[in-house]
Amino acid sequence: MPTGAPTVRTREDEDAPAPLAPRARLLPSLAAVYRAQLSRARVARIPLLFVATFQSVGIMILMRGVVDGGSEARAVVAGSTVLVVAFVALNLLAQYFGQLRANGGLDHYATLPVPPAAVVLGAAGAYASFTVPGTAVTAVIGSVLFGLPLGNLWILIAVVPLAGAALAGLGAALGLLAPRQELATLLGQLGMSAALLLGVLPAERMPQPIGWARDLLPSTYGVEALARTFEARPDWAAVVLYLGVCAAVGVVSLAVATWAYRRAAVR
Repeated sequence: MPTGAPTVRTREDEDAPAPLAPRARLLPSLAAVYRAQLSRARVARIPLLFVATFQSVGIMILMRGVVDGGSEARAVVAGSTVLVVAFVALNLLAQYFGQLRANGGLDHYATLPVPPAAVVLGAAGAYASFTVPGTAVTAVIGSVLFGLPLGNLWILIAVVPLAGAALAGLGAALGLLAPRQELATLLGQLGMSAALLLGVLPAERMPQPIGWARDLLPSTYGVEALARTFEARPDWAAVVLYLGVCAAVGVVSLAVATWAYRRAAVR
């Protein structure tokens, strides 16, 4: 065919379907979902964040009457701080995904050209990020209340995202796997109650079977890492170990949540 000659389109070419646009990459999709979820949570979840913080501070004030100091005080402050993360990242995220599944909101995300992992990770990251002010306020108030050092609270930079990822993944999985919205709400409440009872109460006062259940809770390792930093001479090797376990649990829980999202989106 001579150069510059017009291309002849056949009827088969006209009837052929147009090629689909390339699927969005993970990181840009994750950033877009994260920004959208963070904007939504900023409007709808601020009152609940106050409730979560007030709840944790109230628990520490009650425990101040029965706990004087030492390892028990460190456990109470660390557990109450991580409880803020559990309230938002586990409880509220379970309710959010349960609601999405019940009202057909997952169909909207399923039509978007974004990887399923971006939806789960974006929502989990937004809810976990939303807990930062409450955890900081709770940790400072608890440290002052029980006379604990404030110098190592920078560890919250690692504790909040790692514990938040583990709990958010668990909350998303509970919301997506629950067959009914009411059951998702119930499971989220039970998970937060477990974080309260097993995280705030000192581990040495628990019976051995309860201690085993505590070891299965993702927030336990964030609590232990934070509690170790309140010691006069923190065991940083133990802190890093607990944070590493928390990170590994977070990867597993987010992977399960991504699988649950794929499972729920195709039904």
